[in-house]
Formats: sequence, structure tokens, C-alpha cells
Amino acid sequence: MTLARTRILLADDHALVRRGVRPILDSEPDLTVVAEADNGAEAVSLARETPVDLAILDIAMPRRTGLQAARELSRLQPDLRILILTMYHNEQYFFEALKAGACGYVLKTVADRDLVLACRAAVRNEPFLYPGAENTLIREYLERLRQGRPLPDRAITEREEEILKLVAEGYSSKDIGDLLVISSKTVERHRANLLQKLGLRDRLELTRYAIRTGLIEP
Repeated sequence: MTLARTRILLADDHALVRRGVRPILDSEPDLTVVAEADNGAEAVSLARETPVDLAILDIAMPRRTGLQAARELSRLQPDLRILILTMYHNEQYFFEALKAGACGYVLKTVADRDLVLACRAAVRNEPFLYPGAENTLIREYLERLRQGRPLPDRAITEREEEILKLVAEGYSSKDIGDLLVISSKTVERHRANLLQKLGLRDRLELTRYAIRTGLIEP
């Protein structure tokens, strides 16, 4: 009897990472990579066109981050399992990943050790945390409680986050409007709201903010 293989979409903007990760997955009898993407928007498009069971998304990608792609995929395909692949030991990213619909969070530095286990956990609809994450998150959560600080809220809306990322990547208002299927005037209004909400003055400061919050890489 042939074992049914989990069909995987692998999305990372670094070809070297994809070339390193794909053989790890394809060498397993129950896993196979059927599609690759180098940005978040392409990942969403491919997941709509190609039958996949599991999406592995890098957290920092052009056009859409892994978190933005995860949010959209969760809305479009609620049964799709999602793993976030990241370089970042970051509490906020972890909680955002869970809110975005991901069931696991895997560090690139130990992907050769953890990724297969995370894929199988995702298929079983079980959460996966990289080793040590539980202790770190519990410690940080207790520290927040001790200091009377709640978990941080999102400073901006999902749409504003999309526009901020594209502005920081150098797209014009017209280009952003075409990508998001909205008018350039709407883009300008969102951009003005971003500047006001974040207390920033111009595109340069928006770009620095996007780098600082992990929306784009420096």
C-alpha cells in the first residue's frame, strides 16, 4: 500500500534556503514539496491554484510577509495547515503567527532537526513549538503579568500593514493600488493614516519602522 504524501508549498525569498529545505522534506516517505514561491503574494496565488495540504512560509518575504500570507490563506482555505519558518526568536511574531492561523513556528537554524517533526505535527493538527520556546514564552508572559503589562496589540490594521510593507519596498501609490486592487487615492489616505498613527514624517521613517518590526529585511 502506497503511503499518501503530504503536499507542501514552500515559500521563502532566498533560493538557497529553499534548496536546503526541499531535500529534507522530499527525502521523507510521507512528505513532498509540490510548489515553491519566492514571495508571499505568489505563495497565496500558488496555494489557490495547486492542491496543497501544508504551507511552509518564511516570515520575512517581499510583497507579503509570511504572516500576511498566512492570514489570507487561513481565510481562503481554513483546512490548510500552515507553518512559519523564521530566523527570529520573537514573542510578538510567535503570537501573531498563531493569530494568523499557523500551527507551528520553526527556526531556520534548526530546520534540519525540527521541520519534519513540525510538518507531521501540523498534519495531525497539533501545535509545534521549537524546543525551548515554551520556557521562553512562559517566562516572558509571567514577566508581563508581574509588571502589569498586557500582550502588545497591533498598532496598525492588516490593510495598513500591507501598504506599509509595499511603501517600504519602494512601490509607488499607483503600483500599490494596482497590486491591492484599490485606487491610488485610497493608498495615499492609508499612508497618511500610517504616518499619523505611528508619529512618523515620511517614507524614510516608514521604511525604518518596517525594518524594525520585521516587515522587510534591512
